[in-house]
Amino acid sequence: MKRFLYLLLLIFLSTNAAFAGLPWQQDKAKNEHKVVQSEQFQTITNQANVLYAENDIKSAFNLLLSIPEDERTAQNWLLLGNILQDQGKFDETVFMYNRAIQTDENYYKAYYNLGNIYLKDGRPNMAVENYKKVIKLKPEYAYAHYNLGCAYIKLGKYGKAKYELLTAIDLKNTVADFHYNLAYVYKQQNKEKQAKIYLEYYNKLIENQI
Repeated sequence: MKRFLYLLLLIFLSTNAAFAGLPWQQDKAKNEHKVVQSEQFQTITNQANVLYAENDIKSAFNLLLSIPEDERTAQNWLLLGNILQDQGKFDETVFMYNRAIQTDENYYKAYYNLGNIYLKDGRPNMAVENYKKVIKLKPEYAYAHYNLGCAYIKLGKYGKAKYELLTAIDLKNTVADFHYNLAYVYKQQNKEKQAKIYLEYYNKLIENQI
């Protein structure tokens, strides 16, 4: 079993997303730098989000750039980073995600996307650092645990990888890749029985998707 899959999911923006019960709602002092956007620029933000959803990337990007930097929200910076990542511009993407964090240090999506960037770029230690920050802010986010597990696999830390993958499965047990990578970890630990169990579960999930 040589391969294992990375589920590197960029979290795209939703203007009506609700984040109930998250840690940063309980600690207002940490939100001192969060930008509250004026109505004028919120309208531009909404237009840019619509254009991005419609795959009019260039227009969305230009609209976001028309917002003054001190009026840009963490979501604005994140979307700029997503667009640049689609264009393969690594350094610029990292810059935008870091600006999102500077704007709102509790914006877990920026840490998550940074982790994905670093994992894909072969820098698993940096990925681990960012996924841990995601989990601190949003411990119930299964994909953060999963991708942290993948980063630990890259580092050969199979015990830590197993823990994160089991946590991901506890939170969301219907994602086939979670089970496949856990089977891979058990295989690396010479635990053939457990590897077989999770590989069989993976195969069942794949069959149900066909």
